[in-house]
Amino acid sequence: MNRLARPFARRSTARTLIAAAACATLLAGCGGKDDKAGEKPSGGASTGAAEAAFPVTLPNAWGKTEVKKKPLKVATVSDGDTDIALALGLVPVITPDAEDGGPVPEYKQRAITKLGAGKPKTYDDTDGTDYEAIAAEAPDVILGMNTWSMDTDYAKLAPIAPVVTFTDKAHSDTLTWQERLKTAAKALGMSAEAEKVIAANEKATADAAAAHPEFKGKTYTYAVVHPEQITFMSYADQDPGVFEQLGFKKTDKAKSYKADKNAVSLENLDELEADVLLMTYPFGDNGLLSAKELETNKLFQSLKVVKGKHYAVIPSENTLSSAVAYPDALSAPWVVEKLTPILAGVVAGK
Repeated sequence: MNRLARPFARRSTARTLIAAAACATLLAGCGGKDDKAGEKPSGGASTGAAEAAFPVTLPNAWGKTEVKKKPLKVATVSDGDTDIALALGLVPVITPDAEDGGPVPEYKQRAITKLGAGKPKTYDDTDGTDYEAIAAEAPDVILGMNTWSMDTDYAKLAPIAPVVTFTDKAHSDTLTWQERLKTAAKALGMSAEAEKVIAANEKATADAAAAHPEFKGKTYTYAVVHPEQITFMSYADQDPGVFEQLGFKKTDKAKSYKADKNAVSLENLDELEADVLLMTYPFGDNGLLSAKELETNKLFQSLKVVKGKHYAVIPSENTLSSAVAYPDALSAPWVVEKLTPILAGVVAGK
């Protein structure tokens, strides 16, 4: 899945009101790059085949990025870019403070702990990218594969260090996390490591699906309560994501919805009917209605999926709903780990 719900932001719950073996498998595939001599979490290797791959020139939407030698110091301009670095076993020299001083998400903390590092140095990005703070760290490269502000940032970041970003402005919202990871890894001389991360994620998902054959063929509806509407997020053209990778399929009603036509009115709650119904309330009190208000709605209570107890809420407090919406190289296996038991429970009607 690329971006299941565009209004979500890859930020902490405090900032935007959103937001076990699988993650361990990912880290085993990328954490210390097999602990080879000379490869350090703070910057990676600068020897052998990796060094021979340089210089690297990558096109981007504003021109081109040339990385002359293997980067040792990596800066990031978004939480998703920080996750790319961590997934590849690198601790950025500076990152935006995505948690705003709050708790670090579980999947990120696991990676940091695995790398034996403390919390990376951060800058306050309340007012946007802090160019001066990034420049002060003298990075060798800046990762900007997961940001919506590059149109503004690029001209100010490029004089600091080569900026690794997308080739088309539209890609800020359309690239898969695998594509973002591969591009960043190419600039870092870590393409082999990226393939390990992708393979580990695919294995974690395949293993979960194999462990739950009851998922296969079950229809699902995923709906998000936004401030202005209940949003039918599992519409027909939505990218197949973790739900479908685990064996579920969209309902026939999904064909009636699309990206710019996805509101479900309270009078049409029967549109949510499926074998499994999953809802999330990432905007808390700012949502159209609360879980309690929806669950006491008589039409909602009349749904077969609700009466059969095949309905569940995906929590946002632990950042799971945000990670479902915005999977990346670091969070994807954790999403499978946390989501699978929820799905098992609703399929069983528990």
